[in-house]
Amino acid sequence: MSAVLTGCGAQSAKMAEGPKVTTPDPDLLRFASFTDNGYTVPAIPANRLDRDLWRQVVDDPFGETPGTIIVDTPNRFLYLTMKNGQAMRYGIGVGKAGFTWSGRAKVQFKRPWPTWTPPSEMIERQPELEKWREGQPPGLDNPLGARALYIFKDGRDTLYRIHGSPEWWTIGTAASSGCIRMTNHDIVDFYERVPPGSPIVVIPDNRIQVDTVA
Repeated sequence: MSAVLTGCGAQSAKMAEGPKVTTPDPDLLRFASFTDNGYTVPAIPANRLDRDLWRQVVDDPFGETPGTIIVDTPNRFLYLTMKNGQAMRYGIGVGKAGFTWSGRAKVQFKRPWPTWTPPSEMIERQPELEKWREGQPPGLDNPLGARALYIFKDGRDTLYRIHGSPEWWTIGTAASSGCIRMTNHDIVDFYERVPPGSPIVVIPDNRIQVDTVA
């Protein structure tokens, strides 16, 4: 009997160790695939995105009222000011339209999974976009991505947008199209933090000639 009990005891001790469980890095979970409104957004390979461009809380370098959005165009960052001298910082890509306007305005409205309508001049340059003259439906290939915020000044549309993008590799760069683009992961986070009416300050990048952006 004692031999049987000894055997059971040894087995129990071995089972108690169990398999080793690897805890996911919480920093990397922000880039995991997720489903939103029926669309499955692919994961982003975090090791291929500069860590400075990751969403993170930093000291507020501008001192604006909490809740203000600052687009630091020259440095490819967007800040959302918070209390206690802090800000949430996001990496951004700046499309050609993102260099055409700067100043103070506000978020007039925002949309999840928006329709994208290319301007007529873009269709002239890229005739293959003619099929979207009346608007490209929402989806993973839509240039506005998972969310868009529409910027107005004095009640008039500036045509300036903050939007998601499936092209995560363009974050931190001067992109060929769009306005202020964020990863779809980050735009969903940002969208939830920013109500309509939020003030925005856009800092120009005077190093860039708009007509030199490809």
